[in-house]
Amino acid sequence: MPSSPFSAGPAPGPAPLARRLATPLATLAGVAAAFAYVGTVDPNEAGHYPVCPLLRLTGIYCPGCGGLRSAHAFIHGDLTGALGSNAMAVAGYGVFAVVWVIWLIRAVRGERMRIAVSPVWWWTLGGVLLVFSVVRNLPFGSALAP
Repeated sequence: MPSSPFSAGPAPGPAPLARRLATPLATLAGVAAAFAYVGTVDPNEAGHYPVCPLLRLTGIYCPGCGGLRSAHAFIHGDLTGALGSNAMAVAGYGVFAVVWVIWLIRAVRGERMRIAVSPVWWWTLGGVLLVFSVVRNLPFGSALAP
């Protein structure tokens, strides 16, 4: 009996290691390139990067304000300066590093990387960013302002 093109054949085996590592390594390369650029082109010097539109129009710091200065300080090993420019960005660097390492380990093992975050976590993150944004714009939260 001839084989149908729609028949289920044997389950495919895991992809070769190089193919499984390609996406996490390409992601790391892109992030490293971005950090290298920000580490080389100082955001503290005017004219290299655009100004935050919210800051320009309203004078209010958004959750991302100071992120480039934070990345620049972080690259140069100034953790205090990085935290002073944008503490949430530094926390984001840590979260990225942990997730990336887990992704890499799973890729080596041939396991899929699936991130399923419940809505409670998304709402919590949004609430934290909102509180961070409000507090850094108030006089008592000036330590969080870039």
